[in-house]
Amino acid sequence: MADQNIAVFGLRCEYAENPLGIDVRRPRLSWKLKSDKRGAAQAAYQVQVAATREAPESGAGVIWDTGKVNSDQSIHVAYEGPEVESGKRYYWQVRIWSTDGEASAWSDVAWWEMGLLDSADWTAQWITPDIEEDIARSQPSPMLRKEFAVAGQVTDARLYVSALGLYECELIGARVGNQLLTPGWTSYDCRLQYQTYDVTDAVQSGDNAIGVTLADGWYRGFLGFRNSRNLYGDQLGLILQLRIEYADGRVEHVVSDETWHAATGPLLSADIYNGETYDARLERIGWSKTGYDDSGWQGVKVLPRDVETLVAPLGPPVRRIDEVKPISIFQTPAGETVVDFGQNLVGWVRLRVQGEAGQTVTLRHAEVLDKDGNFYTDNLRTAEATDRYILKGGVEEVYEPRFTFHGFRYASVEGYPGELTLDRLTGIVIHSDMDVTGEFECSDP
Repeated sequence: MADQNIAVFGLRCEYAENPLGIDVRRPRLSWKLKSDKRGAAQAAYQVQVAATREAPESGAGVIWDTGKVNSDQSIHVAYEGPEVESGKRYYWQVRIWSTDGEASAWSDVAWWEMGLLDSADWTAQWITPDIEEDIARSQPSPMLRKEFAVAGQVTDARLYVSALGLYECELIGARVGNQLLTPGWTSYDCRLQYQTYDVTDAVQSGDNAIGVTLADGWYRGFLGFRNSRNLYGDQLGLILQLRIEYADGRVEHVVSDETWHAATGPLLSADIYNGETYDARLERIGWSKTGYDDSGWQGVKVLPRDVETLVAPLGPPVRRIDEVKPISIFQTPAGETVVDFGQNLVGWVRLRVQGEAGQTVTLRHAEVLDKDGNFYTDNLRTAEATDRYILKGGVEEVYEPRFTFHGFRYASVEGYPGELTLDRLTGIVIHSDMDVTGEFECSDP
């Protein structure tokens, strides 16, 4: 009978809870122990891994069982079962024996899912918009789309995506996932990350549409102190592979290829250092939904790039983490309207505004004021750190940047129509989605 005073919890695979789309072929498993007995410790463990959700405890479908291992190791126990397969999900659980010789109950079942392990698993092609560009300066962000049909009941759907530049993906008008600034910054010639998304609930029977917006990012945007661009390449690119499994066992793939269409839209420029310019009058309503008329759009070209450098991410993704309300609005001695968020943060400003079409609100960002109390940006060197929003007019509009970020406490606001109040701006904090491991409070300010 299991000892009710000791339990196993916090199961993690490769540092993550139920990771989706990893490419470590011998993933390392870790867990935690809790007990109401003082000094309780692990003396042995047993891990079972199964190919079906109903196992492992039932014994059905178990593909690897360590048996009872006399060890206090609870971190980085490497999987040593049969070779893992691309796209396959594995279920696992643990029980332990304490130094008193008592066995715990089996833990809750956790899982990990493999990504695409071999280059042959990629049937998608690298594509780039067939749009003329001036690569010497920031260009409008291209939008790529494709419609496809789903014939049957879908049991599983996985989306594998990467980009040369940054990407944001939509399925039938809804954003896919909540990760930001994907695929992230790596040494792109050596390692280019791709993300895996579970889109089973997003894909519908019948007609579907997928849309992807690209931006320069670190790949070809302005980078470093020399105001230079195109450090890793000068063409944006997309690789996308949607794997659909049907209830009858069929498998279909929707991939990036020459059948996609491309155009530009409201995002006139997007740069990590310089910020974004967004013209809401140019929005293409419904562009990632079915039935949209893209007859006036351009085609795409296949990029001669292999998939050998594609890897699954190793660290946590960037996400929206917090929202910060501003504490004051004031006029500087130089006459600028400045909003104080009360703390330094990394992210951007969410803007709420109502006005006439064509009016432009400009947001500049700074960490400090100078000795006279004026807006200070000399420490930013050549980085503009400026976002511009051009109104479409009418009802209240809400704008957030997507392909840039800033370090700031203060935001200078120019061109705001009407009275600017504190509730019109919100600081959006973004960073790698790390676990909080500690905190500090003090009664002394």
